[in-house]
Amino acid sequence: MTTEPISFERHLSYALEAAHRSVSNSLSARLKAHGIQITAWRVMECLDIDQRLTMGELAKRALINPPALSKLVDRMVSDGLVHRQISAADQRQINLLLTNLGRRRMLQIRKDAEEQDRALSALLDSDNGEMLKQLLLKLA
Repeated sequence: MTTEPISFERHLSYALEAAHRSVSNSLSARLKAHGIQITAWRVMECLDIDQRLTMGELAKRALINPPALSKLVDRMVSDGLVHRQISAADQRQINLLLTNLGRRRMLQIRKDAEEQDRALSALLDSDNGEMLKQLLLKLA
């Protein structure tokens, strides 16, 4: 009994990566107009929601490995988007905060990210879009 090989494009992992690449490329193009990378946008969004994150907490939430986050935060501090503050609860920890400039830039960027979401949602009906989001979060 022989089975025909399945084209790798039919694998779920391939479909997820192809969708990720397409969405990332589109969002990158939108954010490029602001001079911001996707990872910096995720950092800014995380800091806007929870203003007292340590580097470790931020790395987890923003989906960035800690060494890459340190380099990114250094650039963001240099660009005046975030600043570091010693934690009041534990002086060994550093909290990151958006600066006023960072908050203004993040609000501008958020508009483009929300437009991206609306464009993606338009490809799916609302029930399928919500189901897809729930399934992806379950995989994550």
